[in-house]
Formats: sequence, structure tokens, C-alpha cells
Amino acid sequence: MALFEAELALPSGIGPMVNDESRIDRDAFAVFVDALLAWHRRTSHAVMLALSEGFAATVLVLAERGGVAVDWARLGAAPDGPSENVQISALTGMSAPPEGGTWESRLRERSRELGRFMPR
Repeated sequence: MALFEAELALPSGIGPMVNDESRIDRDAFAVFVDALLAWHRRTSHAVMLALSEGFAATVLVLAERGGVAVDWARLGAAPDGPSENVQISALTGMSAPPEGGTWESRLRERSRELGRFMPR
């Protein structure tokens, strides 16, 4: 968690773990979720995507359960801002984040899988 809070320069809104539970500041968490997904969408480096996908999917489960809306239309569009953690293609010499629909469907599917195993 701290890694992504530092990367985004935002608090997650998730409080300390006490007896296997944490309080979540819904407003702060909503801002964090939006920033995390925007960051994840701008990333095209295969290793960074692999390492962050599970965390992003977990955050999506928590957002859904907490009633935090995700603007998939905006996030699925061409990434806003500069690309980060870019992996350059040996074929084209260029890199681009995954297509919006592919990126969204993959992350949502991963979130559904995790949600089945996370206690409510």
C-alpha cells in the first residue's frame, strides 16, 4: 500500500489494520482509486503491469463493496498524461498502453476472481 501511496503522492484512505479490519475514508479512497487506475492505465511496461495488476484488482473489489464509482469510460480512453514505466517494443521502437477495452476487461475479470475469495 505504502508503495502506491508514495508513487501517487496520495493517501489511500485505508486506515491501519486492527483485528483483521481497516476503516476506509471513502472520499480519500475514491481519489486514490481514480489516481491508481489512471496510473495503471498509463503504464505499458509488462513487469510493472504484472506487479500492479493484483493490487489494482483488489482495490477495485474494495471500491465496489464501498460504493466508490469508477469512471471506466474516462479511464478506458487514451491515457491522460504522459506514459509511465514504458517498455519499448523491439519491433516498433515505440510503446503504448494496452487498448482501453482490453485493459478494462482484464482488470475487471481479475477483480471478479478476487472478489469471490475476499470475505465481505
